[in-house]
Parts: sequence; C-alpha cells; structure tokens
Amino acid sequence: MDFRDIETALAAFRNDAQATLLQRFFKTGAGQYGEGDRFLGLTSPQVRAVARQHREASLHDVEHLLQSPWHEVRACGLVILTLKMQRAKTPEQQRPIVELYLGHTPRINNWDLVDISAPHVLGHYMLTEPRDVLYSLAHSSLLWDNRIAMVSTLTLIRHNELDDCYCLATIFLNHPHDLMHKAAGWMLREAGKRDKARLVDYIEKHRLAMPRTMLRYAIEKLDDAERRHLMRRG
Repeated sequence: MDFRDIETALAAFRNDAQATLLQRFFKTGAGQYGEGDRFLGLTSPQVRAVARQHREASLHDVEHLLQSPWHEVRACGLVILTLKMQRAKTPEQQRPIVELYLGHTPRINNWDLVDISAPHVLGHYMLTEPRDVLYSLAHSSLLWDNRIAMVSTLTLIRHNELDDCYCLATIFLNHPHDLMHKAAGWMLREAGKRDKARLVDYIEKHRLAMPRTMLRYAIEKLDDAERRHLMRRG
C-alpha cells in the first residue's frame, strides 16, 4: 500500500456533479479564498471511510497526499494524521506528526481542512507542549495558519484551559477576513459553555471593537435578553 492506492480508492467515488457544487460552496473562483482548488465530489463520510481503511499509511505517503491538487485527497491525508495522533501516546511519537502538519499548512487551505484536523493534531499536542507555535501561527500572513491557531484551542477549551482562546481572539479582533471572525466567535462560544461569566465580561470589554460576525457567533448560546444587551451599539 502507498499513497497511490489511497488516491485510487478516493477516485472510485468521484462525482462530477457534486464536485461542481463543492467548488462553488468552497469559494474556488478567481479572487476567492479557495481559488483554484479542485474537487472529486466526495462526501465527508466517504473520505473518512477511505482514511480509516488506510490508517497505517506512512507519514511519507501522507505527505504525498497533502501535495495533491484534489481537495478530498488532502482531506484524507489530514484525517489519517488525526487517526495517527489518537494512537500516539508520547510527545516523541506525536512530534513527527505535528511537524509534518505544520510543514504543510499552505496545503491545509480551506476552512473545512483546518477544522477537521487542527484540534485533533495541533490542539491535542498543545495539551502538553509549549504553546508558542499558536502565536507564531496567529501572526502569520497566511489565513490558514491563523485559523489553525484559533481552531486548535477547541481541544484546550474542552480541557477547561481557556486563556489561549481569549488571547488569540483578541489578536484577531482586527483580522480582515470573515473566516477568522467566524472561527474566533465559534471558539469564544465554546469557551462560554465552560465559563459563561468570563465570556460575558470579555464581550462587554471588546464588543464595540469586535466584528459583528464574531460577536454573533460568540453569543449564540446566550438567552435572547443577554444577546440583545451585548449586541447594543451604544
């Protein structure tokens, strides 16, 4: 088995009509965030099924998958990395997986690719390792590095470690891209499930500077009266 077998298994599910829809959904037109990406037309369950069948693929093979022009092939490689990370019990076992991941962030180049991988690869690694890398990614000029940093905090939040979420959300208050407003708002919402008072205090402090999309995402789970109060413009 090598990466070519995985590519063949994915290609067996090719659906050109679905691919056309996906190319519009993931904004692959000129000047859009997914410009030039190509799709085979697979569903997420199909990609995950192939990844599970090939979870023993080497990191060398995964690296080839991440170089693919096909979105679903890259997605499959990322899912394989998350499966490997689940079984890697020590930092020594985890580090090569994370290094491969961080070495290919330009190929993790749409929001779904980030979201299926960042919490399970980098976020999991950050539970026991220094978190400087999150801030390096946050200050990168690459949108996908920024989103990886923010979404990776989901794993930390689920372990009741909220500080990095709030620090990164503050860095992204002035980010120019809507995809980061959504990501930061999403993570703030998740943090609020763990500590509602801290979320409300943070929003009261930053709500006038916060992009409205970020604000709406962050307060989505609050009750109507709280949302109206925090959305006020005065």
